[in-house]
Amino acid sequence: MSAETPVTLNIDPQDLQVQTFTVEKLLEPLIIQVTTLVNCPQNPSNRRKGRSKRARVLLASVEEATWNLLDKGQKIAQEATVLKKELTTALEEVRKESEALKVSAERFADDPCYLPKREAVVQAARALLAAVTRLLILADMIDVMSLLQHVSAFQRTFESLKNVSNKSDLQKTYQKLGKELENLDYLAFKRQQDLKSPNQRDEIAGARASLKENSPLLHSICSACLEHSDVASLQASKDTVCEEIHNALNVISNASQGIQNTLAPPEPKAATLGSALDELENLIVLDPLTVTEEEIRPSLEKRLEAIISGAALLADSSCTRDFHRERIIAECNAIRQALQDLLSEYMNNTGKKERSNTLNIAIDNMCKKTRDLRRQLRKAIIDHVSDSFLDTTVPLLVLIEAAKNGREKEIKEYASIFREHTNRLIEVANLACSMSTNEDGIKIVRIAANHLETLCPQIINAALALAARPKSQVVKKTMEMYKHTWENHIHVLTEAVDDITSIDDFLAVSGMFLIF
Repeated sequence: MSAETPVTLNIDPQDLQVQTFTVEKLLEPLIIQVTTLVNCPQNPSNRRKGRSKRARVLLASVEEATWNLLDKGQKIAQEATVLKKELTTALEEVRKESEALKVSAERFADDPCYLPKREAVVQAARALLAAVTRLLILADMIDVMSLLQHVSAFQRTFESLKNVSNKSDLQKTYQKLGKELENLDYLAFKRQQDLKSPNQRDEIAGARASLKENSPLLHSICSACLEHSDVASLQASKDTVCEEIHNALNVISNASQGIQNTLAPPEPKAATLGSALDELENLIVLDPLTVTEEEIRPSLEKRLEAIISGAALLADSSCTRDFHRERIIAECNAIRQALQDLLSEYMNNTGKKERSNTLNIAIDNMCKKTRDLRRQLRKAIIDHVSDSFLDTTVPLLVLIEAAKNGREKEIKEYASIFREHTNRLIEVANLACSMSTNEDGIKIVRIAANHLETLCPQIINAALALAARPKSQVVKKTMEMYKHTWENHIHVLTEAVDDITSIDDFLAVSGMFLIF
C-alpha cells in the first residue's frame, strides 16, 4: 500500500452533517451534557437570585466530555499522515470554544435566572458542539482517505491487468490484484457498517459483491484474449467486465464520502399497484359532513384510473392467459361502477352527521371490488411466476451445448431465445413487484433482475467465443464461470420473488386446499 498515493476528497470540511455511527456515538455524551446544561425555563424570574450548584456540576461534566474528545483527537493528529494541519487547527478551535463555554457557564452559574447569561451559554455551547463535530468529521475523513488510497491502488493494478501481454505477467498481476481486493474489501466493509445512510450501505455492499464476482471473470477473459486476440466477442466481454469493475470502484468512492450515486435512481415508495390499491381503500371512507363533489370525485377517479391503467398493462402482457385477462377486465369495470355508486351515495349524504346504511353498503362494496381486483391481479402474476420460473436453466444449457459443438450458425437463434427468456424473467419479476408492498423485498428483486439484465449479453458473448473456439480450454473455463454466475443470480432472483409472493396466492391459482 502506497501511503503517498494522491487522493482527492469530495467532502466539505465545513459541512457538519454527521454521516457515521462512530461520530454520532462520540458526540452523544457531549450533546447530552450540553443540552442538560442549557436546558432552562422559558420565563425565568427576575426576582430570584442565587448561585446554581447543579450548573457547576454539569459544567464539570461538559468539560470532562470535551477533554475526552480532545484526548482522542490529539492521538489521531499525532498518528495522522494526512490532514495534520487541519486536525491541529480543529483541536485548537475546540480548546478555544471549550474555554469560552467555561467562562459563560461560570457566569451563568453565579446568576442562573438572568436570561442574557443563559443565552450566552446556549451560544457558547452551540459553538463548542460545532467545533467538536468538525474535529470528529476531520478524523473520519482520515479513514475515508485510507479507503480511497486502497481504491486507487486497486485501480492501478486493475489497469495493469487489462494491458498485460503475456500469461506470466497476467498471473503475477492477478495475484497482486487479489491481495489488494482483500484489503479494499475489508476497509469498504468497515465503512459500509459505519455509514448511517441505508442506501449508501447497500451501494457499498453491491459494489463489493461486484468486485468479487468480476475480478476472477476478468482474469479468465484476459487469459482467453491472450490466446485468441482475434475473437471479437472475447474483447466485448472484457470491455463489459472492465466497465462493471470501474463502476463498482466509483460507487465505493462516492458512497464512502456520502456522495449520492446516480447510476440507479431510487424507486418511489408507492409506485406499485399493491400500494396504490391499499391507498385507495384507505381513502374511500370519508366524513359526509366534509365531503364535496369537487374535491373527492376528481381525486378518487384519478387514482382509480391509474390503477386500472396498471392492471391493463398486466392484462395485455403476452404471458397473461386469456381467462385471467377477461377476469381482470371484468373486475376493472366492476370497480369503476362501484366507485360511481359510492360517489353518488356520498352526494346523497352530504351535510349529514352520520353515514346512511346505503352509504355503508356502498363503501363495503367498493372495498370488496378493490379486493376482487387485487385477487385477480395476483392470480395472473402467480401464473407468470409459475410458468417463467418453472425451469430457468434450459435456454442457457441449450445455448452452451450449441457453442460447445461449434455450431456458429445456430448460436444466433439460441442466443435470441436466451435473451427472450431473460427478458421474460425480468418482466415477471417486475410484475411480482407491482403487486407487493414489501419495499425491502422489492428492492432485492429489482437488484437481482438488473444483474440478470447486465449478465445476459456477457453470456451470449461467451457462447459466441466458445462457438468460435470450441476446443479452447480457457474459453471453456470462461463459459463455465459465466454459467455458474448466472445460476447464482437466478437463485437469488427466484428466492427474492418467492419472498414477495404470498403462498396463499399460489394455492389459489393451483386450486390446492390444505386441511389441518
